[in-house]
Amino acid sequence: MALPTHVRIVEVGPRDGLQNEPSPIGLEDRIALIERLADAGLPVIEAGSFVSPKWVPQMAGSDEVLRRIHRKSGVSYPVLVPNLKGFEAALAAGADEIAIFTAASEAFSQKNINCSIAESLERFGPVVAAARQHNMRIRGYVSCVLGCPYEGEIAPAKVAEVAAQLLALGAYEVSLGDTIGIGTPGKARALIEAVADRVPSQQLALHFHDTYGQALANIYACLDAGIRTVDAAVAGLGGCPYAKGASGNVATEDVVYMLNGLGIETGVDLMKLAETGAWISGLLGRANGSKSGRACRA
Repeated sequence: MALPTHVRIVEVGPRDGLQNEPSPIGLEDRIALIERLADAGLPVIEAGSFVSPKWVPQMAGSDEVLRRIHRKSGVSYPVLVPNLKGFEAALAAGADEIAIFTAASEAFSQKNINCSIAESLERFGPVVAAARQHNMRIRGYVSCVLGCPYEGEIAPAKVAEVAAQLLALGAYEVSLGDTIGIGTPGKARALIEAVADRVPSQQLALHFHDTYGQALANIYACLDAGIRTVDAAVAGLGGCPYAKGASGNVATEDVVYMLNGLGIETGVDLMKLAETGAWISGLLGRANGSKSGRACRA
């Protein structure tokens, strides 16, 4: 299979990135971040998470963020929901796409959401039914697809099983997350090939963290296996509270720079994106996690 001519980037910085940053930022800045990313040409931007602010204080006020952002035509603004209560709050705030999440590791599922994988999928039944009633699109996430901080290596067959269950539940796409960033290109490619036996590759997305500096190489290894969607976070925001030392998501700027070099279209303005990465890094008082972003700014 040849390299694609176009890759769709799902920007997860305002949700998956910010929720794992130690310093919360204000609502105005969260709104500005989302709007800047839309102006840079990102077609999908995760706008927030309707989880309890007690557990994820960085995502408090996601309802207000969703209500107040200026929505750009052609851009999707999905939000994460953990249960029916979260879904109802997202619906009231004007959400038109939701994301649901589980894991490929039983131990991680228990530590993260206090239930088994099967129980997590069962919990999402009423959420999916309600979303379908309101013609909302549903995206699925699977964590720990290339390794778990508690179980170690995860069998690709298990990832394929969970991904297929999310698709059967009603997800239009399943994002495969290397949550602790330990994957290597050979293992990433083998994973995609195994999962594609159960789930069409055009319904799979990559969500790779960059703990060992392998995220870009892993993405490249999967592109000619049929992958057409990649999750990334501006300035490499985020991390993983369940894996000590785990760095953030792969930086959107670095993904765009690599794809540009391959002649693959994204529709993203790299310079505008780099400016946004520098701005949000300064706001958070953290180093910019994107090498391409830093170089563009220099």
